[in-house]
Amino acid sequence: QVQLVESGGGLVQPGGSLRLSCAASGFFFSGYTMSWVRQAPGKGPEWVSEITNKGGITSYEDSVKGRFTISRDNAKNTLYLQMNSLKPEDTALYHCVRGGRGVTTLQSQGTQVTVSS
Repeated sequence: QVQLVESGGGLVQPGGSLRLSCAASGFFFSGYTMSWVRQAPGKGPEWVSEITNKGGITSYEDSVKGRFTISRDNAKNTLYLQMNSLKPEDTALYHCVRGGRGVTTLQSQGTQVTVSS
């Protein structure tokens, strides 16, 4: 079955950290650029970060640069997003996506990240 399954969301205080994981199955994971996209309540989807298929090139949305780190383990078919120094404005439903910015060919169900004191 072709799917992306996330884990790792939750409630965290401002300044805290979370690590999201996304397990891919049913397709050739190491052949694809992968991305993270988030959607805050009442807002449209926002691209957060992407990583090329072998992990050689990463890119980030300006507001998360220096705080978030995208990575992947192709041997485990897993994508990660390490989120540090979290802010209330990072609160959103986070999705992992097969494809680069603006190109979505598969999307996970999403995991909620809530940053609040």
